[in-house]
Amino acid sequence: MSHGIAWIGAHSTADKSAAQPGMLGGISLTCARGLDADEFLIALGADLDELAARIPYKGLAVPVGPPGKPSPRVAPVMYGTCGNWVYVLEDWGMATWATGYQKVKSMRPYPDEEIVCATMNWWSPPSLVIHAPGDGHAWQADFGQDTGQSSALDTALRAAGAVFPSLPDDDEAEVVAYHEEHGGRLSTAVFTAIGNYCDLFIDPAAVQAGDLPSVLIPMV
Repeated sequence: MSHGIAWIGAHSTADKSAAQPGMLGGISLTCARGLDADEFLIALGADLDELAARIPYKGLAVPVGPPGKPSPRVAPVMYGTCGNWVYVLEDWGMATWATGYQKVKSMRPYPDEEIVCATMNWWSPPSLVIHAPGDGHAWQADFGQDTGQSSALDTALRAAGAVFPSLPDDDEAEVVAYHEEHGGRLSTAVFTAIGNYCDLFIDPAAVQAGDLPSVLIPMV
């Protein structure tokens, strides 16, 4: 688990320690190429001054609402780059890009910009893989399926064992039995596939320590 991003999936159901300054369990991932890191974070709603400050996640001050009033709806995220990809990590239950790309103009997938997203969707299951391949469209699949586009990402999902038998193509009893036996490894397989497809490595020690740069972005 020292390479790639399989560790994100392996810890997908882990609880975060109150003393932990960074992230470990339940992380959603969005990665993009064809635009620079700041450009993508601004599209997600990052503040320019905060972005320029390059504050590490463990030092980010998250605003708290006054007594009796809700806290501001912002998500603290970690980000970084690997190769020609920029990646964004969130552990509040969903990926901001996944919740906003269909309704927020700046988040729309434009031609020549590729985006791969794995959103855990705690509040609205199931977990999803979303792929905008760079043609202005976005395709999604539940964890355990591929996008149906015969893409290189779909090939990576199948190679990693992240595509499970499903109805109506397979027998119901077979589907249930397979999910019961292999469901515990599904998230690891999904993140393995994405890591292989993007040739992506994210250091788990840096993420858990909160050492990566961070910003606050609005929850959409």
